[in-house]
Amino acid sequence: MVRMIIDTDAGVDDAQAIIMALTHPGAQVEAITTVTGNVHVDKVIRNVLTVLEVLRQDVPVYRGADRALLTDDWQAEAAFHGEDGLGNLAYRPPLTRRIETTHAVLALIQLADMYPGELTLVALGPLTNLALAARLDPTFPGKLKELIWMGGTIRAQGNTANVTAEWNIFCDPEAAQITLSAFPASTMLSWETTLDHPLSWEQFDTLCQIDTPQGRFFRDISLKTVAFLRAMPDVIGYLLPDPLAMAIALEPDIALKSRDYYVAVELNGAHTRGQTVVDYGGMTGHPANVCIVTALDIGRVYQQYERMLTASLVR
Repeated sequence: MVRMIIDTDAGVDDAQAIIMALTHPGAQVEAITTVTGNVHVDKVIRNVLTVLEVLRQDVPVYRGADRALLTDDWQAEAAFHGEDGLGNLAYRPPLTRRIETTHAVLALIQLADMYPGELTLVALGPLTNLALAARLDPTFPGKLKELIWMGGTIRAQGNTANVTAEWNIFCDPEAAQITLSAFPASTMLSWETTLDHPLSWEQFDTLCQIDTPQGRFFRDISLKTVAFLRAMPDVIGYLLPDPLAMAIALEPDIALKSRDYYVAVELNGAHTRGQTVVDYGGMTGHPANVCIVTALDIGRVYQQYERMLTASLVR
């Protein structure tokens, strides 16, 4: 059983990753912490609670950082996720669940103290909450079983205005650098690995035919993202950034190829701020701190999607 905390900025792909975890028979989601990223944290919270309503599950939800550590120039990623973060979802179920009063950063520290060595932290957004937790309690990283995060680039092929930087790291580069410095080991699912492992459009269309509450929700939140992706000539299918990271957390052997490297974050470059810099040749002399996954069994990921969209929901 994977005991898990999900740290999320709750865009469309985050929502799918959360559903994947909540419906997986081998996972127990202990908490969901939220952070500004794809949308502001207040919308993130609403999106997480919406997912919990659809799934008919109660999981403690905590409000986290509402901005990056050093800058206030954040803008939402509306083109990909919609103004609300869930593809401009037309209908939302009434929210009956409430968030916890403890701040997400303190909750992360407290949960790690309660269950030392037992919790997998899956980070799906900017790493602001993790950096603050590591600063408040330097023992925090060592109390987790593992950290798996979606973000960064490994070939300098980004998706932001700083063209070599990926969105989650771009939103708060200082937090990413603090986190990577604090954690002696973590697992990275990069943007380029996302590009290399889409679902085919045929597979996506098949999933959209699944007529369950979560299946209809998946279809509805994905429409805007699909329109965005289909307009990109180099994208050959439906991209799964956060679900790929979650798939690895749930079933580690889905990762077919990985290798450990030293990874740092560029903080000063005019065109490269937020780029994750990979020391492929060991030139820095620093020990490896990140396991970079470069190949996955996408057939198994598709099976996870089928399972999550057909799972019976607890009433």
